[in-house]
Amino acid sequence: MAKLGVNIDHVATLRQARREGIPDIVKAAKAVAAGGADSITVHLRLDRRHINEKDVYRLKNEDILPLNLEMAASGEIIEIALDVRPAMVCIVPEKRQELTTEGGLDVASHRDLLRETASKLKEIESEVSFFVDPSVESVREAASCGADAVELHTGRYANTSGSEREAELEKLKTAAAETLKLGMKLNAGHGLNYDNLVPVRDIEGMNDLNIGYSIVCRSVFTGLENAVREMAELIR
Repeated sequence: MAKLGVNIDHVATLRQARREGIPDIVKAAKAVAAGGADSITVHLRLDRRHINEKDVYRLKNEDILPLNLEMAASGEIIEIALDVRPAMVCIVPEKRQELTTEGGLDVASHRDLLRETASKLKEIESEVSFFVDPSVESVREAASCGADAVELHTGRYANTSGSEREAELEKLKTAAAETLKLGMKLNAGHGLNYDNLVPVRDIEGMNDLNIGYSIVCRSVFTGLENAVREMAELIR
């Protein structure tokens, strides 16, 4: 059975609109846990547009749920991760001007850096995942750099429909099969919501589904705990 990781970045986005400390990120994590999530995901971006170091340390120290830290393979962020020791780390590409992560890692072009980063993080017993596009080549590159898992980028699947979506789903399934063949855990995320989730959930071997924006959006109307509960029930 797949597990639900809830990304609470956009709770911090709302807080940053006025920088008055509300909504509180720890209270959000507790609501997520009450709703049935299996882990908490946050992306500590280089520009700190939402989540900041204090949030990461608070979430780790409160130990509400296992913490999955999304991060670029950047020196200052790596040092924070090594100090925090999150249960999981997902290495993602990052552009300062992007609204959200636009695609998977170009592992082949940054092989040495990513291999070194993965090695350091595994020394602190964090599970290391690479966020990659759904292709056999990307999955193989992640394995060659020592990744414990891959998170398949589902954005293209989520943003298409009809035959295009079916084609993207087949790419996800092919990449998923290669992931399992190489002995890595299979995760997926980006753009998943209450309407498009089920075909991705049903991919053989799916481990973690990391979902944030659609849950936070629904929580405006239903409350965060209920929005998480609805997604957890859909997965299970």
